[in-house]
Amino acid sequence: MKKYISVFAVALTVVLIDQMVKLWVAGNMQLGEEIPIFDGWFKLHYTLNEGMAFGATFGGSYGKLLLTTFRILAMGAITYYLIHIVKKGMPRALQYCVALVLGGALGNLIDSVFYGVWLNNAPLYAPTPWFYGQVVDMFYIDIWEGYVPRWVPLIGGDYMALWPIFNVADAAIFVSVLTILLFQKRFFGEHSKREVQHPPAKAEPETTSLE
Repeated sequence: MKKYISVFAVALTVVLIDQMVKLWVAGNMQLGEEIPIFDGWFKLHYTLNEGMAFGATFGGSYGKLLLTTFRILAMGAITYYLIHIVKKGMPRALQYCVALVLGGALGNLIDSVFYGVWLNNAPLYAPTPWFYGQVVDMFYIDIWEGYVPRWVPLIGGDYMALWPIFNVADAAIFVSVLTILLFQKRFFGEHSKREVQHPPAKAEPETTSLE
């Protein structure tokens, strides 16, 4: 039981930190307000996101409801997978990465399900505040803005700005997924080697006695 408690504690920690930061921002900043942190390139910027991570949107009332429904289903799938890899004894680092994904997914799901009621931030088109809450984003990284060189296909000559705005949940998902991709051979290869070296014992066939 202890091996399950530690990984789910990681997920719960992400949820608590994510929600505390979001509620602090919503309670202490005006929408659109900015607080510089590091030389202007990193700042707190209170904004609302109707759709996906890093400010991406999913479009329309049905799109938002579909996204919230998908998040609920994804939560169940991630939880099942986490229990599965813990039970199989997969590398601990992989377990913690999946726990971070679970915590991040749950953090943003809480926004989508409840913030339309708790913070009254559902879009005007929403038929109900439930399940239509907007995700609170606040971490703003000003990477680059300016005109794209004309020789760049399709977007050459256009003015563009690259500045992701995200929250703790987004960061947890991004870092954990990136870690899994970078170390996938180590995470999954070590387990495969262990299974080859120590295959599960086969049950001996039952014998029946005629006596």
